[in-house]
Amino acid sequence: MPAVPSAPHRAESELRDYRAAFNAAHLAMAVVDREGYVVTANQAFAGLLGSEPHLLVHRCAADLVDLAAEARTWAAYQEVLRGRQARLRCTRRLKHPDGHSLWTEVTLGPVPGTGNVLLSVSDISDRRDLQARLRHLQMHDPVTRLPNRALFFERLSAALEASSYDHGGGTGRIGLCYLDLDGFKAVNDTLGHRVGDRLLTAVASRLTQCADQSGYGRTGGHLVARLGGDEFALLVEDSTGTEQLADLARSVLAAVQEPFDLAGQRLSVSASIGVVERATDGTSATGLMQAADTTLYWAKADGKARWTLFDPERNAHRMTRQALSSTLRPAVERGEFALEYQPLVDLESGALRGVEALVRWRHPQFGTLTPNRFIGIAEEDGSIVQLGQWVLRTACRQARRWQIEQPSDTPVFVSVNVAVRQVWDSDLVGDVAEILAETGLAPQLLQLELTESAVMGSAGRPLQALQALSDMGVRIAIDDFGTGYSNLAYLSRLPVSVLKLDGSFVRGFRYDEGAHPNPADETIVEALVQLAHRLGLTVTAECVETAGQAARLRRVGCDTGQGWLYSRAVAPDVIARMIGRRVEAATTAASAPDEPAAHPRV
Repeated sequence: MPAVPSAPHRAESELRDYRAAFNAAHLAMAVVDREGYVVTANQAFAGLLGSEPHLLVHRCAADLVDLAAEARTWAAYQEVLRGRQARLRCTRRLKHPDGHSLWTEVTLGPVPGTGNVLLSVSDISDRRDLQARLRHLQMHDPVTRLPNRALFFERLSAALEASSYDHGGGTGRIGLCYLDLDGFKAVNDTLGHRVGDRLLTAVASRLTQCADQSGYGRTGGHLVARLGGDEFALLVEDSTGTEQLADLARSVLAAVQEPFDLAGQRLSVSASIGVVERATDGTSATGLMQAADTTLYWAKADGKARWTLFDPERNAHRMTRQALSSTLRPAVERGEFALEYQPLVDLESGALRGVEALVRWRHPQFGTLTPNRFIGIAEEDGSIVQLGQWVLRTACRQARRWQIEQPSDTPVFVSVNVAVRQVWDSDLVGDVAEILAETGLAPQLLQLELTESAVMGSAGRPLQALQALSDMGVRIAIDDFGTGYSNLAYLSRLPVSVLKLDGSFVRGFRYDEGAHPNPADETIVEALVQLAHRLGLTVTAECVETAGQAARLRRVGCDTGQGWLYSRAVAPDVIARMIGRRVEAATTAASAPDEPAAHPRV
């Protein structure tokens, strides 16, 4: 029976086994004492560093694997040596003595019962290379090989964050050219996606060349990316101002407009570019992209094939317009609208014949808004139907109230503006009939105004509606006559009873106050008045500002006048005092300080 080894012999044998395993292990390992010096190292560890195990003894372990490069890692390493932290794992890039570099994962943990620390190092270069290749595929567009949207936003966010900590090393500014190809969809639809992809690749190449030729490639402070579809972005870090971005946009626009030869297929395209340049302080990635997207939209809306610089004032107007659009519909229900009325005066007698109802929006944020600020928005989103019904009902109710309160005076008619969309999107004839019945106003005391372009182009349903309203007894007026299509032959077949001459003709009548009259305007107006009278129509002149204009309009036979000479739009009680009396000229007619002369009826 073999003899059983004594305990000391077993311990010595086990120690030899451990040492043999330690030295033969493929994992690079070293034992480090509490002071941070190597006690022993295996062959794998020495080979990783291009040395021999015995030459590493008493060397500083932190120097061997670069643990002092980062303050956080160095502090954690010290805690492990002192026994206050059980483990440390970090990634380090080490340089082999033969010159090549490798990525390693360094792990440190205590050796039980010894007070020492075991340091192990794994070569993860292959894993890192695979991760890098996968990340490249994930962060780059497969068609153009450019950075994609994800990498672009990562780089943009990093640039903004780095700039916030940069004290004097950069310009503290950032620029962006946001580009969209004009008509790219037509290329895909007519020539196929393969040609479309070739075009995108060729565009990407030219964008990169533009950035490199502009000098950004040498500094690395640029990024050309494809954000998706036919949208590209050129990011300029540490930009020097708007002129630098403008120069880049001009070069990009010229480069893209040069014809492309794609495997025998010659194509010419253009691009629209939104340009934003600003200080990084206070700028977010979202805010920068919103500004770029808005500016690109402006470039498209302004005619395409151009670059447009971000304009804070234009953006503020857009934001205001957006705010108005989002609150317009509920504003009618909240009762934020009110009507004012501008007199229509008989030029011969000076008597008040009628009034034009003009809507005002008492906006809780922007104050009192005139129609030119919101009517266009209402027509675009369809809320003009709801608003128009409210205006029509309110105006008719007020006209009837004047008639009831002053029964001995000749009643005045009320004129209400109607948008074409109200005719198409609602039963205007039914609405008018219902409102007249509800308010008790005679149809002859209601006048509906449509613009010349709308009336002259009327056909089908709009023309039928106008005819039905006219048959009902409602007066139909053509507003701003003389500036639109002016098909005079067609005019005789329309159910129209009033022409309202555009103010541009009337302004030529001003002989006083040093103004230079245009004799042609008076000749045109006289001819239009005579023609209208022969067709059985009455004529109203808009924008009458001086007594001289009124006298000349009266001389050529114009029937009624409207403008600041008599009054601006006023509250209903002011109109009530004018009914039955001669309307006297206002002393401040031509110089109202709070409204532009170009819009005397808003």
